[in-house]
Order: sequence, then structure tokens, then C-alpha cells
Amino acid sequence: MNAKKIILTIAAVLAAAAALGATLYIIYGRGTPSVGEVEEMPTEQATELQTEETTEPSVSVEEIDAPNDLTGMAAALLPFNADTVGWITIPNTKVDYPVVQSDDNAYYLDTGFDHKFTRAGAVFMDYRNVFGYDVSEHSDNIVIYGHNMANNSMFGSLRRYRQDFDYYRTNQFIELSSNYDRFTYVIFGLVIAEGSAEAQWRYWDMEEFANEQEFNDYVNTVRQKNMVDIDVDVKYGDQLLTLSTCYSDADDTRFLVIARKVREGEKAEDLVEPLTEASESTETTDSTIGSDTTDETTTQTSDN
Repeated sequence: MNAKKIILTIAAVLAAAAALGATLYIIYGRGTPSVGEVEEMPTEQATELQTEETTEPSVSVEEIDAPNDLTGMAAALLPFNADTVGWITIPNTKVDYPVVQSDDNAYYLDTGFDHKFTRAGAVFMDYRNVFGYDVSEHSDNIVIYGHNMANNSMFGSLRRYRQDFDYYRTNQFIELSSNYDRFTYVIFGLVIAEGSAEAQWRYWDMEEFANEQEFNDYVNTVRQKNMVDIDVDVKYGDQLLTLSTCYSDADDTRFLVIARKVREGEKAEDLVEPLTEASESTETTDSTIGSDTTDETTTQTSDN
């Protein structure tokens, strides 16, 4: 390796480390709400919060030299937290966070990326999911949880999808990176679902589909519960992504944003126009589904 490449590599690593430090400060410093700010505000107030201009993602996965085929971001994050499994970004929202995974779905409910107590917790992947180097071994359905914070941090800003369907028309994609690669997902479901252990549709237990019938049952249930008529084709073999956050403590419901991976050879921009046309025809509003109650939490597993 020549001197110029060494200098460029060191500079890239230092830049990634500096950006990471700034991001951790934003997430777990001034960006973390006090206890009094945790509860979700009523729909009207929350809508005002969402009109605030969001900043561009503070950190992105950069292509820099990294050991063992890790992305530059993973190489920077893993020394801080060995539980890191990726990074999730939804443009024009505050969802721009590292994703961690523990050996249960309880630890990161009130523990931040820095392993310190915080009621905001961390954005975390279901402990049963597989999301490593070999894409062929990835779980059929990646389930990621995040708290529904009143200040729109963690998964709090997802509420905008159910409060303003015009917003969906221009924000239809999710970027999810593993420690080794980057993937784009297109949203096909906005769903309010039961979150109790007695729920009939236990979406959090559906990381793997035994056969095509199970896959189709999951997708059809999403279609039936969908708050918006979304014309995205989903077929057996597509890898799915389910984001879960709280909707109401009163009846233990969850709000889900469900997507499928953009297929090889498929361009995200080719999906935008038909999605926009389809969503323009819907007349569903959040008030017809239900109203928000105070809520701080996110995730559901039958164990909690």
C-alpha cells in the first residue's frame, strides 16, 4: 500500500469515527428526551412536530477499507458496541440509527447503543433474526423495534406515515445496511396490529416462513389490515422487513411499517410512479383507524 493510499484510508477512518461520535452525542446526549417528554402527544400536536424540517442523515455507510469485508460504518461501530448488526435510514425522517441485536428482546428496551440506561432505548433487531454476511441465510422477515418517542426520535417519526398519507407517496423506501452490505426496501404495508401475547396475528413470531403458504398468509394479512391501498407486488422469495413501534397502550396495539427488498435488477425509481398513483386514490385517514393515546414504548415479544 503506497503512502497516499495509507493517508486516505486513515483520513476516511478518522472521519467516520468523528461522525460516529457526533451521532452518538445527538442520539444519547441532547437528542434524548427527559422523562417528561417520553409520552406520545395527541395526533394534532404530533402532526405539528412532524412539520419540522429534518436534517440529512448525520452518518452514512461509507466505502472505506475495512477488515473482513466489513463496511466502513461497521468497522467504526463495532468497537463501541459488538451487538451492532447494521444501520437503518428512512430519508426525510429521524430514523437514522445503528441497529443492534441482543440475545433477547428486553435488553435494548431501556439501554442505549452506548450500553447506558435511557428510556429511549435503542433500535434493535429481533434476537431470532439472521442478518449477517451470507445474504442467502438472512431471515425471511427482518423485524426491527424502536420506541415511539414524542420528540420523534427512535421510531417516533414513523407516526407520520399514518397521520399523513401524502407523506407516504414521497417516502416509500427504507435503507437497511448489514455490517457487510446495503439494501433498499419498498414499503407495501402500514398496519395497526395487536401486540399482546394473546394476539391472533403474532407478527413478531414470523421471522421465518416454513413454506409459500405461510409467506402468502403473512402478506395477505398485511393487505387486509393495510391503512393505504399500496400497489406493490410481493412474491414468495422476497425478503421482508417489518418495523414495529407502539400505537396505543390502552389496547396494547402496535404500528407496523412493512416492506420488501428491492429485487436484483429492479430500480427503486421505477416503483415510485405507480405507488404514487395508487396511494392518491385512498381516502383512508388515521382517525378512522383509531386515535393515539399516551405511549412511550415500542416493541412486542410474547416474552415481555
